[in-house]
Amino acid sequence: MKQKRIYNISIAGCGKVAHLHAKAILNIPDARLAGVWSRTPETAAEFASRYNTEAYADISGMVTKNRSDLVIVCTPHPFHRQPAIEAANAGACVLVEKPLASGLVDCDAVINTCRERNVKLGVVSQRRWYSPSLRVKRAIDDGKIGKPALAVITMLGWRDRAYYDADAWRGTWKDEGGGVLVNQSPHQLDLMLWYMGDIDEVYGLWRNLNHPYIEVDDTALAIVKFKSGAIGNILVSNSQKPGLYGKVHVHGENGASVGVQTDGGAMFIAGRSGVAEPPVNDLWTVPGEEKMLAQWVKEDTEIFNKYDPTVYYMQCQIEDFLKAIENDTDPMVTGEAGRKTVELFSAIYRSTRDNTPVKFPLMP
Repeated sequence: MKQKRIYNISIAGCGKVAHLHAKAILNIPDARLAGVWSRTPETAAEFASRYNTEAYADISGMVTKNRSDLVIVCTPHPFHRQPAIEAANAGACVLVEKPLASGLVDCDAVINTCRERNVKLGVVSQRRWYSPSLRVKRAIDDGKIGKPALAVITMLGWRDRAYYDADAWRGTWKDEGGGVLVNQSPHQLDLMLWYMGDIDEVYGLWRNLNHPYIEVDDTALAIVKFKSGAIGNILVSNSQKPGLYGKVHVHGENGASVGVQTDGGAMFIAGRSGVAEPPVNDLWTVPGEEKMLAQWVKEDTEIFNKYDPTVYYMQCQIEDFLKAIENDTDPMVTGEAGRKTVELFSAIYRSTRDNTPVKFPLMP
C-alpha cells in the first residue's frame, strides 16, 4: 500500500490572518505546519511556540531546511512580493493572501518568478468555497440562466479609525496602495470575474466620503463591459455603520437570476471579529428552483454553525492547493486569477484619475 504523503507547509508573516491559516493546516491530516517566518523575529518565535513549530530567520533557509512544499504568504499585502519570490526561488509552491499585490508590477514579478521556477502559485479567495458561491457557479456553468448578461456587486461595510490606526501602512497610497477596492473588495471582485469572465473596459469612480484621516478611497463605483458582451455594476464602500452586507448577483439572458450574500451583519475583520452571518443564496429565480432557497439557507446555516467559518474555508482552499500539487494541476484560484482582481481595481483608479474608460488588458 502506497504511504500517504505528508505535505510540509510554512507560513511567511505572523499577522492576524496567519493564525487562521495555522489552525487550518493543523486540521488537515496530510499536512504539517513545518515552520514560520516573520519580518520581526520575536513575533515568529512567539507564533512558533503557540503552534508547536519552528521559527526561521529567513524564508530561503526555512524552505530548504524543512523541505517546504508550500509557503503561505500572510504578510500585509504591500509586502507580499519579497517573501513570495524568495519562497519560489527556494523551490516551494506559493499561496498568497489576497490581494496578490497592490499593483501589477509586483503581481507580474511574483507570477514570472513562479513560472520560471516551475512552482505553483495561488491567491487566497476562500469565499469561492462557500456552498452558495459554488451553487451560483454551477448554475451558470449548467446554463440555468442562459448566457450571463448582468453582474452586480454591492458591498456596504464599515471601518473605523481604530482599524486604520492599527498599522502604519493602512490608508496610504504609498503603502496600502488603495482603500476599500484593494483591501475589502477583492473577494467580491474575484467572484464576479469567476462568474463572468474577462473584462473589456471599465469606467470607475472613487471617493472618500467620511474617513478624512486616510488618503485613499472608502467608496468606489464602476461600470464594467465584459468581453462576452455582458455588463456589470460595482458598488463597494467602507462608509456604512456598522457594516451591512456583501452581495454578488448574476442575471441571465433568459430572465433568471442567481446570487450570493457572502457577508452579512458587521463585516469580518481578521483577528478582531468573527463572521457575523452565514453566507447564503439571497437571490434565485431559476425556473423550477425558486422554492429551493429556504432549504439551501437551512443547509448552509447548519454548515456555518458546525465549523469555525474563518478557519474551515481556509482549510478548503489549502486542501485544494495540495491536490493541485499532488495531481500537477492548477489550483482553483491561480496567480493569474489573482492578477485579474488587481487589474480590475487598478483600472478603476486609473479611470478616476483620467476621467475616462480604461481598456483591458492593463499594462503595469
